Amino acid sequence: MDSKDDHHSNVATYTVNDDGGHHAMDELDPTGVVVKPKWRGTSLDKMDMEVLGRNQVLRAGLLSVGFIVGTIIQGLIVLNNPTYLFERWHGTLLVWAVTAFSVIFNTVLAKRLPAVEGIVLTIHIMGLFAVIVPLWVLAPRATASEALLTFTNGGGWPTTGLSAMIGLLTPMGSLLGFDCAVHMSEEVEDASRTLPRSIMWSVYLNGSMGLIMAITMCYCLGDLQEVVQTDTGYPFIQVFFNVTKSHAATNIMTAIMIITLTACCISEVATSSRQLWSFARDKGIPFSDWFAYVSPTMHIPLRAVLVSMSITCTVSLINIGSTAALNAIVSLGVVSLISSYYITIACLIWRRLRGEPLPQRRWSLGRYGLAVNIISLLFLTPIWFFAFWPLSTPVEASSMNWAVVMYCGVIAWSLVYYSIWGKHSYVGPVTVVKRDL
Repeated sequence: MDSKDDHHSNVATYTVNDDGGHHAMDELDPTGVVVKPKWRGTSLDKMDMEVLGRNQVLRAGLLSVGFIVGTIIQGLIVLNNPTYLFERWHGTLLVWAVTAFSVIFNTVLAKRLPAVEGIVLTIHIMGLFAVIVPLWVLAPRATASEALLTFTNGGGWPTTGLSAMIGLLTPMGSLLGFDCAVHMSEEVEDASRTLPRSIMWSVYLNGSMGLIMAITMCYCLGDLQEVVQTDTGYPFIQVFFNVTKSHAATNIMTAIMIITLTACCISEVATSSRQLWSFARDKGIPFSDWFAYVSPTMHIPLRAVLVSMSITCTVSLINIGSTAALNAIVSLGVVSLISSYYITIACLIWRRLRGEPLPQRRWSLGRYGLAVNIISLLFLTPIWFFAFWPLSTPVEASSMNWAVVMYCGVIAWSLVYYSIWGKHSYVGPVTVVKRDL
């Protein structure tokens, strides 16, 4: 289990607001001061303005999942039709299709979303067995030494350890986003109790399933070079085909992945739109009144949903000209989410070390809270650092990880916006909640 997800559960129980980490930072202001409307400019205001960048990061998360779904579909086409020419613009069109499909579920079919997510949960759990059982039965087994103790430096870095740390960027994607549920808190009954429990259960369930799948793949991978160099672009598709020797079986096993990832995309649209809407409600972004609009008929932040779709579709055009640029955006999503976790956890540790009371909550880590928070920061620090590194050497313009440039640019732009406009209009969520009370 990832210790930072324990932290998400702890924070979620006293930040029952769609602002999520943004609200938590106001609650856990290191200055210990409740920010009143006429007193702006505290340290937490500047931290809150970084959420303006995080809004764009959530679009990056939506884009990355949509891009994965689109290119997996392309990989299946390559497998089934060897004459197919893999074009980047095909992947971009598939991103558009997946995003539009997700938006439909968040608008026209919004009332059906809980039922659909229940069905997808069933597919998610049963699909694990539909994938691993054929692998267990049909795949040739690697020895324990080969599967668990053999390490490959595929990036050309001086040491295998350094290569492994840089390569953590990819698996880290599966450890992010457990806080997405927090951004739906105002639409959840008894959220202060339901949200932390749902986050923890998702960690237990997905952590266990992920570990089983990872170990299975290590033992059933086969020829590493063959699967890595597959024309499908996805080694797991090649593994499925090598094991089953069947296009139909491979299509079904991969379809399970596509369905669950598409469901993730639907949730990303819901999360990113609520984050944009809630921050707009606090006057934290330009044109806040327009973004904060809620449809009186659909009862959802319709404009925020459509803007999420528009940004995703527009940015996906980058893939046509440069895969490296799109990969930088995906990396930006990872490092920026880690940054937002880092800030909220650090604020919580600051409060605990100073012995200051925490906000009222119905779920707590108890006496282990401080230890879990510190372990979380120690875990996130090297991950955040190496997430900016390029994946392989020699490093050229086309292989450079440009996330660091975009990361600094987003923060700089957010701080400039805050300094010139934001500090005159922004009202933090804690201020609003306390004033309403």
